[in-house]
Amino acid sequence: MTWLVVIAMALVAFLVAAFVFKLDKSLWTSLGAALGFGLAGYALQASPDLPSSPRSGEEGAEAAQFNIVEARREFVAQSDWSPSPILVTSDAMARRGRYADAAQMLAGVTRENPQDFEAWLAQGIALTEHAGGALTQASLYAYQQAATVRPASLAPGYFLGVSLIRQGRLMEARQVWIDTLANAPEDAAGRAGLEERLARLDQMLNAMQEGAPPMPPANAAPGAEQGAEPDPAPAEQPAQ
Repeated sequence: MTWLVVIAMALVAFLVAAFVFKLDKSLWTSLGAALGFGLAGYALQASPDLPSSPRSGEEGAEAAQFNIVEARREFVAQSDWSPSPILVTSDAMARRGRYADAAQMLAGVTRENPQDFEAWLAQGIALTEHAGGALTQASLYAYQQAATVRPASLAPGYFLGVSLIRQGRLMEARQVWIDTLANAPEDAAGRAGLEERLARLDQMLNAMQEGAPPMPPANAAPGAEQGAEPDPAPAEQPAQ
């Protein structure tokens, strides 16, 4: 039921912007993408059944950063935890948003021990967060190294998919998660959590596909059908 309400609100927001406020058609794709990003974030992180709990700004920010560390541990078996005590310090930095410092410390750990799976994974996460959620060559390298050390682990594929979702590349993320689950053993750490997140993503994609209004192709001129010449003066849409 909650999903229907959230998707309905997104559709209403699109229709109001497009037809009531007469948003230019050239911006429809951008608006649709922004709403899609919001739905993707809801699919991954929302817990509508939990009661609300007001927090101070500082406490809320620290809790948000803490979840990054907790999410990593969800997908790392205890036997794969890093033996390096430096991870305690780097995790503390990550919780406070000091991702560059955390990544620098973790780089020292992986240089000293290239087989430290969790250090590679934490380094990839810190580098991604430092880039605002975007994948970089450095973060991709760290994830690849983690996958090389523990090829059966779900963790590198999971966090790679999260980064793709944050960039709006939903179908790529879905395929990464499907491949990750297919190549991991049934008892892999975090498997149930990843299967649940994949189901949420599928549910969201299906709902968007069934209920979203048609949008002009990204490579088409505003107000024109793909392959046709654009009208010199598109008719104004009537207010709904």
